[in-house]
Amino acid sequence: MKLISWNVNGIRACLKNGFSDAFSSLDADIFCLQETKLSEGQLELDLPGYYQYWNYAEKKGYSGTAVFSRKKPISVTYGIGIDEHDHEGRVITAEYDNFYFVCVYVPNSRDGLVRLEYRMRWEDDFRAYLVHLNETKPVIVTGDMNVAHEAIDLKNPTTNHHNAGFTDEERGKFSELLSSGFTDTFRHLNPDLENVYSWWSYRFHARQNNAGWRIDYFLVSDRIVKNVVDAGIHTEIFGSDHCPVELVFDP
Repeated sequence: MKLISWNVNGIRACLKNGFSDAFSSLDADIFCLQETKLSEGQLELDLPGYYQYWNYAEKKGYSGTAVFSRKKPISVTYGIGIDEHDHEGRVITAEYDNFYFVCVYVPNSRDGLVRLEYRMRWEDDFRAYLVHLNETKPVIVTGDMNVAHEAIDLKNPTTNHHNAGFTDEERGKFSELLSSGFTDTFRHLNPDLENVYSWWSYRFHARQNNAGWRIDYFLVSDRIVKNVVDAGIHTEIFGSDHCPVELVFDP
């Protein structure tokens, strides 16, 4: 089973920059998006053979997630059931026979860390949500988690130490999430692999120079790590400031 996650930074823009070709070539069983930047009714995406589920932010042109699945899920829910967090289209949960699949676009703490305090509340509530799901079935959670966990996960850790996405607070919350029963699949399979990233700033020729960050993840419940076949990052695919990340999984 192949699973793909991609922050497209605006699906309409990405459609003009190769999304359809990438979608076809990746040939995923489940394909999910973050930062769709859509309101309901703005786009009809033709994806034969896939069920489509969209979670739109109330704010126009902001955030948003989507899940496309060849197999119809048992159930699909939107958000995490907490009003403070559920107006920005950040979470879709699809239940399958053997696992929950959670697509997430984690809030950015923003320049000057103006949203860091909110981000900390989000982290605690989202972790509790995943732990609750994990009590019923194993969980696969994927998306743009807006944090580089360790120094190996970004090109310039020293100069970015106190910037959004690499603060001690955000990294600590990610460690808490892993400690609560989850495994970072890419790092599990590639513990020492350097210079592989999933996001690059549009500034300073960052992608050309591979001055990137690994902030897009596939995490799985610890008890199904044995079912992970492969985890990869498609740095060859353009169309967004992020590239797709992949999990091959034997359910």
